[in-house]
This record gives sequence, structure tokens and C-alpha cells, in this order.
Amino acid sequence: MPAQDPVAAIAALFASEGASDYLGEAVSQGSHMLQAAALAERAVAPPALIAAALLHDVGHFAGAVTGQDLMGGTDNRHGERGAAWLSQWFGPEVTEPVRLHVDAKRYLCAVEPDYLAKLSPASVYTLGVQGGPMEADERTVFESGQYAEGACQVRRWDDQAKDPAVTAPTLEHFAAMLRSLAR
Repeated sequence: MPAQDPVAAIAALFASEGASDYLGEAVSQGSHMLQAAALAERAVAPPALIAAALLHDVGHFAGAVTGQDLMGGTDNRHGERGAAWLSQWFGPEVTEPVRLHVDAKRYLCAVEPDYLAKLSPASVYTLGVQGGPMEADERTVFESGQYAEGACQVRRWDDQAKDPAVTAPTLEHFAAMLRSLAR
């Protein structure tokens, strides 16, 4: 069993690294993730997908390669790192869309001709660092995955959640939902 309450651990991240600028965007990392969760909630997504939208970028916060390194040209594999950290509390219905949200960006850039044009300049830059649009064989593997659709939904909310004029709900708004999903 995890040593720490997941909401307390997540709140600590949001209060520390989450308060930092979001890698070339006009919002903090925490605000970005809260906006993504609010968009998922507004879309009446299932709780696990709202949680995935809320937590999709926690992998930027810890590890030897940070989000700042990503902006410097080194892929920090934040989807995988975030999913691994979250797996101490949450099942694959939360962690897999987190793990796959970068792959979802690569996939959507490959299959939707106008998707790339909708990305922010920072997201276009990181797309190149993260491998660029998927090739045909990668798309086939991605499409066959159980969590591909959820990851694409999280990715779309991720892309829309960068508005400095939006005031998102606080983390406390999502606390009961997170606790209900924790194992």
C-alpha cells in the first residue's frame, strides 16, 4: 500500500513544481492541468478520464530529465514517468491515457491533416523532440490499444488547456473524485 495519500502527494506537486511556468505556454503547469480536467468534466467524461486529464503532465515534475530539459531538446518521457508514479494509487483507466497522451499527439498529427496547425508553438517544438508524427506501423499499434481513444481525448483537452484568461477549479474540486478512483 502506498505510504502517502494520493491527493496529498498530488497537492504537494501542484503547490511546488505545478506553480512553475508551463514550458513555453502562458499558464502555470498546475493551471494547465486543472484547465484540462475542467474541460474533461465539462465534456461529461468518465471520472477516470477526468483524472487522467488532471494528471497528464505530472511526469514533468520529477526525475533526472525535467520539462525544462524537454524544451531544451531532450525527450523527458513524461507520459511514461507520470503513469509509473501514478500507478502506486491508480489503475490503468487513469494511468494509460496519461502514459499515451504524447503518443496521441503524434498519432493525431499523422491522421488529421489540420491537427498540427492547432498546436501551440511550444507543442509543435516538443512534437519534434518526441519523435514527430507517427509512421504507419506505429499508428496501427496505437490504434489497436485499449486506451488509445481516451488518450486522444486527454490530448485534445491538453491542447485546449493553455488559456491564461481561464480560471479553472482548484485541485480540491477534484479531490473526492481522485480518492474514489484510488485503490
